[in-house]
Amino acid sequence: MDGLTIHQAAELTGWSPRMLRYLERGGLVDPERTPAGYRVFGPGELQRLRTLRELLEGFDCGLSDVAFAARLRRESDLRRSLESWLESEPERPQGVASEDWLGWEQRKHQALLAAT
Repeated sequence: MDGLTIHQAAELTGWSPRMLRYLERGGLVDPERTPAGYRVFGPGELQRLRTLRELLEGFDCGLSDVAFAARLRRESDLRRSLESWLESEPERPQGVASEDWLGWEQRKHQALLAAT
C-alpha cells in the first residue's frame, strides 16, 4: 500500500496524529488501513487535509463546525429537527401564565443543569 503513516502525514500536514484520529472519527478523512490495521494516508487524504485547512481559514470556522455539517448530511433526523428548531418561534407553554413564563423557564433550566 502506497502512502504515509499517521506520523509522517502529521509531520507533513501540520496536524497532530491525535488530530488526524479525531478527523477520522468525525468522518472528515477516511485513510486506508494496512492488513495490520495501521492507517495509510495517500494523496487523496493529504488533499482532504490541505483543503480542510483552507476551508477553515477561508470561512473562519472550526473543526466542530465542519464535523457538525458532515453529521447533518449523514443524519436526516438531526437535519430535520434542526431545521424545525430554526424555523420555530418561542411559544409560551400551555397552562403557564404570561407573567410566570420567565420563572418557569428558569426552573426548567435549573432542573436540566442539575441532571447533568
